[in-house]
Amino acid sequence: MKLQQRKELLTRLSSYLAGSDEQWQLVKQRAFLNNNWFIPEFIELSINSIAKQFLQPGQLQQLIDQYNIPEENLSPKKVGIVMAGNIPLVGFHDLLCVFLAGHYAIVKPSSKDEVLMKHIIDKMIEWNEEAAPFLTISLMLKNCDAYIATGSNNSSRYFEYYFRKFPSIIRKNRTSVAILQGTESKEDLEALADDVYQYFGLGCRNVTKIFVPKGYDFFPLLEAFKKYDHLAKHNKYKNNYDYNLAVHLLNNHYYMTNGSILLIENTLPFSPISQLHYEYYVNEAETRMKLLLDENVQCVIGQNNIGFGGAQCPQLFDYADGVDTMQFLLDLNRK
Repeated sequence: MKLQQRKELLTRLSSYLAGSDEQWQLVKQRAFLNNNWFIPEFIELSINSIAKQFLQPGQLQQLIDQYNIPEENLSPKKVGIVMAGNIPLVGFHDLLCVFLAGHYAIVKPSSKDEVLMKHIIDKMIEWNEEAAPFLTISLMLKNCDAYIATGSNNSSRYFEYYFRKFPSIIRKNRTSVAILQGTESKEDLEALADDVYQYFGLGCRNVTKIFVPKGYDFFPLLEAFKKYDHLAKHNKYKNNYDYNLAVHLLNNHYYMTNGSILLIENTLPFSPISQLHYEYYVNEAETRMKLLLDENVQCVIGQNNIGFGGAQCPQLFDYADGVDTMQFLLDLNRK
């Protein structure tokens, strides 16, 4: 396939994702039945983000121009992609980059997110049979020339061992944090609620910890977070909330809650589902610099960083872990 053909196929996909095709609606319902964490609200959120932020013709052309992607890849490589399944279609950006670069994507989707990914790949091949060699689903990733793998810190050690002889991008656990000044408006705090609650907090761009000044008043924050009270009715989320609450009660820990989330003072950046850690800071600038250098932190949210509500709106050039996926793929042709 020529580059222009691949771009046109991705543009067509954008319209399909944002459309109301009956088959597509049924697939989204099946994705929820396959994984109850993928509620319709969050499936739509992810799909709309991909359609609007990744697949618009102007955005794709900007990516093509910035990297001088050639019209034809004369020596395409087989790139194995091990996808995560924490949020709907979380591995799509890797697939897009491999496909646009003209390599062969050998995809191993997570069992938690195989319904949506498989349908999208099948649909692209249905629209253009020439895409078939470029888009393959496989349970085993063997005989690939390079690998992109996303997983936990434990699985990353496995990936690093088995893919050690090949060019690779290995991603580990990451999370996001927010720095508050205490002067945020109600609108700011409601936008922060999106960063915390969307996808039930399961994404690496979800805020799992906030940094606040001494004497911070948490009441407006907890009030603003009631925007997501409906998530407390979700069975899996409620089970996590009840379990964490019981642990804190049994251990006589201090906590704050609005009924849908637990605020716990803790130095760790990662927090369990239904829980948000907080830590007091003395110097905002020093805190921000420290966080920007922390390899556990994907995004820093706040008035002097990514804007409130922007955590789950990555742009096409926002590469996970700060590793330039497209440059990695183009460099494969030079090896």
